[in-house]
Order: sequence, then structure tokens, then C-alpha cells
Amino acid sequence: MVKLHVVMKKEEIDKEKLNGQKVVVVFDILMATSVITTAIQHGAKAVIPVANQEDALYEASIREKGTYVLVGEYNGLTIDGFESPHPERLSKTVEGKDIILTTTNGTVAIKHALNAKKVYIASLLNAKHSAKAVCSEHLDETVVLVCSGSSGAFNVEDFYGVGYYIDCLITSSQKPWEMSDTALCAHQFYLGAKEKGTELLMASRVGKMIANHGMKTEVAFAAQKDIFAVSPIVTDEGVIGV
Repeated sequence: MVKLHVVMKKEEIDKEKLNGQKVVVVFDILMATSVITTAIQHGAKAVIPVANQEDALYEASIREKGTYVLVGEYNGLTIDGFESPHPERLSKTVEGKDIILTTTNGTVAIKHALNAKKVYIASLLNAKHSAKAVCSEHLDETVVLVCSGSSGAFNVEDFYGVGYYIDCLITSSQKPWEMSDTALCAHQFYLGAKEKGTELLMASRVGKMIANHGMKTEVAFAAQKDIFAVSPIVTDEGVIGV
């Protein structure tokens, strides 16, 4: 029986327990993992997740100008000199380029999870395709689904996204899943709200903040399910590709 666990926020990731053994799937629905999924779908060479502005600028300094796009936010505000980390806006500019990405929550969660055996990147946009990839490769391993959360707090959009991903895992696999209580709660939450994804994201604290910055359409974009057939994964070099 496959074991399935949910981490409610990035601060609860136990690096020692991952220890090259667990398979991790990271979610930051608004917006890091939605941005990554969209960038890969639209032909980005790779996404380089970094923890902060300083690391992003260093990554840019070792690359030839014109070969990358520098993308980042901190506490919801676009960093000066960086592109805004919102998927629809970036989709037209990423083809053939490396995306250097820093965000308050999602890229930090990815960095915290690098001690795992494998790290996948998922959003509502690619949940079904990613779940199929995990089922095809890891049905004899423990799978940990990580909600990035928001500055140390739980957020509802990641919990909803994880719940939908669990639903996709169940339908993609013929094997039973041994769910932790957090996984069971996330799945049941999704089943009760599955027709209200856009409404839920719009009503969330982060969703309202993004909408108040004039990007309501970006929240609606991130609420779409399964419009992309990509399954981004973190390579041994720490960059994200397929």
C-alpha cells in the first residue's frame, strides 16, 4: 500500500525525514508552481528556483544577457528590476530562456525539499498529468505533498490544490493509498468544494491580495484544472525541467 502524507506549510518540512527516501510534490497555487508549470508549457529551457533576491541576482550574473528572464516577488510585491511572477503575463516571454525565479513561499518550499529522492512541481494547471507521472514511477514509495503556505501560515488554495491532486492520484492508480490524517482531510475538503475552485481562490487571502493589485484574471487563470500536460521535476542540479 502506498503511503501519502500532506505537509500543511513549508516550515513543517522535515529535511532529515526526507533524506533521499521520499518523493515530494510541491504546491504554491498562487503563484510559484503555477508560474513554473506555465513557463515549462510555453517552452522555457529551465526554471531556476532560488530562495531570495540576492541569489537570483547572482544566478543572473553568471548567465549571458538575453538568455534568461528574472522573475520575483517578496510579500506579494514585484521586486524592482524583476518581472512579475504571474503565469499569463510571463507565458509570452519565456520560450527558449531560463527563468530565474524567487518568491516568498513557493521557491523556498522547493529549496527546503531538495533532500528528497525526487521533487515534482504541481499546480491545478497540470495536476492530472503530474499525478499520472508520480503513479507511473513511485507506486512503492512514500509520497509527500507539500503546501507552501503563506509566510508561515496555512493557506486554503494550496490545501484545495493538494486535495485535487490526491483525487487525481486515486483515479490514476489501481493500488490503494494509505493516507495520513492530513491527506484524508485535504481530499475530503476538495470533494466538498470541487466545483468552487475559482470562487475559493478569489476569496482566499492571497487571491484577494493579487486581485487588489489589478491581477484578478491571473487568479482565475491559476484556478483552471488540467490545461497543461507537463510534469516539471527538479533535476539533480537543482533546476526544474521535464
